Amino acid sequence: MNSQRNGAQLRRTHASTDFLRVLKKSVRIPPLQIERYRSKVSGPLLDRIDIQVEVPGLRYQELASKDAGESSAAIRARVNAARSIQLQRFQKTKIHANAQVGTREIKRYCAVKDDARSYWRPRSIKLGLSARAYGGVLKVGRTIADLAGAENIEVSHIAEAIQHRSLDRQM
Repeated sequence: MNSQRNGAQLRRTHASTDFLRVLKKSVRIPPLQIERYRSKVSGPLLDRIDIQVEVPGLRYQELASKDAGESSAAIRARVNAARSIQLQRFQKTKIHANAQVGTREIKRYCAVKDDARSYWRPRSIKLGLSARAYGGVLKVGRTIADLAGAENIEVSHIAEAIQHRSLDRQM
């Protein structure tokens, strides 16, 4: 009986050690293979995806952390407030959300402060964004500004919106 219990304990310990070893082990993929994989997704398709974010794997300590982060209720309240701002902004149009703003309406609804425009101009050139991707960054920036309760798009909103174009930055 005692030997069975020790055997079960040993198997659990061995399994948890294997699990930790797998977590610590990082997979190395050659850059050429990554580039070949990403090249299968066409530029025009990527242009239509306004938010592109890579999500790295979490370590055990991060998964097991008791830190709850921001509550769902707080996030819900902020999103609902942003949606109200958008509904009010578009009340006399057929548009319901920033994502639906067309190229003709971008200048009207995505007003950028002068300092944000100065910040944005060289970065958009450096990234080589298409007109569609350029508009996508402005619409995401407009949404970030709405979440912050800001009337105009500021430098911090543009900077965050650019960060959400991670695949453009890697190409």
